[in-house]
Amino acid sequence: MLRIQEVQVKGVLTKSRLPESAYCVNPYIGCSHACIYCYSRFMRRFTGHTGEKWGTFVDVKVNAPKVLMKQLSRNPKLGVALLGSVTDAYQPLEKKYRITRSIIGVLSEYNFPFSILTKSDLVLRDLDLLKRIGNCDVGLTITVLDDKVRRHFEPYSSSVKRRIKALKILHENGIQTYVFIGPILPHFTNIRSIITAVKDYVDSVWAETLNIRCGNWSDIETMLSKKYPQLLPNYKKTVLDQNYWDKVSKEIKKLCQEFQIQLIGYYRH
Repeated sequence: MLRIQEVQVKGVLTKSRLPESAYCVNPYIGCSHACIYCYSRFMRRFTGHTGEKWGTFVDVKVNAPKVLMKQLSRNPKLGVALLGSVTDAYQPLEKKYRITRSIIGVLSEYNFPFSILTKSDLVLRDLDLLKRIGNCDVGLTITVLDDKVRRHFEPYSSSVKRRIKALKILHENGIQTYVFIGPILPHFTNIRSIITAVKDYVDSVWAETLNIRCGNWSDIETMLSKKYPQLLPNYKKTVLDQNYWDKVSKEIKKLCQEFQIQLIGYYRH
């Protein structure tokens, strides 16, 4: 059962340590997509959710647009703000609260550049706003193409078909798009198949290795033992094998060259 709280925050535009983003904007705390690999669960100890299972709580920052407007009125140094670094700005609750839509409006008003990363085709609801903004791009995360596998890792996210369709619509409407292949899941993530599926709808590719140092291994291990027991004995060893990720790095670079798509970054843990 999902526990929802409406909260007030003092700040929403925060400095980022992520490459390619100077700032982060997170309209929610927690995420109901409940992805078992999500590294963002480490945030629980900073947000009063220690001991709560990831994916079972969401705090809605109801005053986020107003707070953001106040922060931007102080003329911070311009830099790309990533919407959704430790949450999904378009998780299902956004249908009701429309916090992200309001935030986009504020960023646009101040001509502040931003990037959206989501697993949801709900982003298409805001197509009217995005088409009027020239300093933004939108990325859809795709880790696997098989929806059966997707449900095992990302129980409550949009289907892969809907994500690819969202990329297509966004791209056709002149919006800069990218695919985020991450985390790359050994055995499950077929990078060539993903890039082949989206190559006509994206301007660039981002990729990231699976990070199991943030408290998520237990959930991954439990799922593998139930659904893919044959993979469990060697899975953790593969994830921690830097030689494996060296090969993945070479594969991604080769594929992006082959398809003539820009590789923005390949992030390793």
